[in-house]
Amino acid sequence: EADSYLILSDDNAAARLLSRPGEAIYNDMSGQIEGNNPFQVVWLPRDVQEERLKVMADRAARDGAIPAEPPVVFEGNVPSDIGNNRLLRELAAKGPSAPTPALKIWLGEPNAIKGPTEVSFAQHAGSNLLIVGQQADSAAALCCSALASLAAAVPPDSMRVRIMDGTPAGSAARDMLARTIAALPHDMAIVEYRDYAKVVAETAAMLKSRREGNADRSARFFLVVLGLQRFRALREDEDFSFQVGSGGEESPARSFGEILAEGPGEGIHSIVWCDTLSNLNRAVSRRMLREFESRVLFQMSATDSAELADTPAANRLGLYNALLFTQNDGAIEKFRPYAPPGTAFLDDIGRAVRARFGAAGS
Repeated sequence: EADSYLILSDDNAAARLLSRPGEAIYNDMSGQIEGNNPFQVVWLPRDVQEERLKVMADRAARDGAIPAEPPVVFEGNVPSDIGNNRLLRELAAKGPSAPTPALKIWLGEPNAIKGPTEVSFAQHAGSNLLIVGQQADSAAALCCSALASLAAAVPPDSMRVRIMDGTPAGSAARDMLARTIAALPHDMAIVEYRDYAKVVAETAAMLKSRREGNADRSARFFLVVLGLQRFRALREDEDFSFQVGSGGEESPARSFGEILAEGPGEGIHSIVWCDTLSNLNRAVSRRMLREFESRVLFQMSATDSAELADTPAANRLGLYNALLFTQNDGAIEKFRPYAPPGTAFLDDIGRAVRARFGAAGS
């Protein structure tokens, strides 16, 4: 029963009822119960299986038909490995090219027969990513995956990233981010907690300049907020308006709201992680929540899940699973987020990106 829940879905125990040798279920609806199609495999004794497999392997070797890529093995109880993302490796190995209108980041492996789970950032309203859940290291790993994906697609002189890191100094998340940034040739930096208001103000000024036509809006800028719950000055007040700074300047909360609402249309996108829905609601109003077209949910209560993604499904997620909810079409995809990137992967992707764009080593 536990294996059926793992391989099909969290409420589909049909595989537990299979009894005959060779009896199976085919499901092409991400494991949903209504997608179950029972069938019977031709049953072969073990010695016949081995004989047939040897004949097939010998013929494949003789004809040069060995697969270029290894088979995909589903392991639902472990995080996925970004090093197995063939699309990312191929993108990093391409020749130089201009950034596409819709940038794409990969977040993990889906619990379905399809390509890696992805989120696109186009230059239109709502093109921001929200991550909610108490798994700080997993959220940081998703951000590292996003940075690697963006670096493989965009030339170093066409993108900047600023990371407001609310995780404790010396944490695994901070170390993970630092290693990722060091491996890539792009202008990426971790902002110290004491400087976050300054970065928000600078980003808001950039947004204003782009809206007035005084700056290049084709160059992408990403503001990453890890631990929104720690940045108290970004919270809206109780009546969903924003306070004005003591010197008459706009407060960080007002500026942050403008960045979320107006930034994507000017090539300024936000990736935000918050630990709980209650803390998110203290910082972002229901109106502003609509500015996050894409949302990743880790395990949480059914009520919180329904409020964020119109489904209680995140209540049944395991340790190594998450949901991607896309607001514009209501699509929900269960996936296994990437584990923290290893040193070998970061070295490989860094070399490939530098070779692609002719960037100098660092």
